[in-house]
Amino acid sequence: MREGAVRDSERLLERYDATVAVHPDLSGRLAPLRQAVAAHTGALALGTAKASPAPSRPASPSASSSASPPPSAPAAGRAQVPEKPAEALSALADAERSLSEARTIALAGAPGELARLLASVAACGAVHAYLLTSNPGASS
Repeated sequence: MREGAVRDSERLLERYDATVAVHPDLSGRLAPLRQAVAAHTGALALGTAKASPAPSRPASPSASSSASPPPSAPAAGRAQVPEKPAEALSALADAERSLSEARTIALAGAPGELARLLASVAACGAVHAYLLTSNPGASS
């Protein structure tokens, strides 16, 4: 279960990297969210045999496009980045929301410490989805 959570987080990191590669102007807005996802990946990986740290900088677009998720991968897996920045942010928010919901559902079958970690990461993903769909440049 933990290894699957790590893979899901790695795919979400790939989504962030692909989005920044297509829309470099979004890098400032996405950087703190991507850093949080990288930290979650590292925290989830601590209990696995593959406990390597999450990448701290975006991978090259050619490196991340060579691997594709298995057919059963959640919506957080690799996907084509929409051409319009607003649509790209919305797609990233959808991926965050979907993964957050999947992690919330997984809580029922997770052992204690993993359940607490999944709950925390799921809550953070929900906040990311909100932040990705809010308009920081809008004035009231």
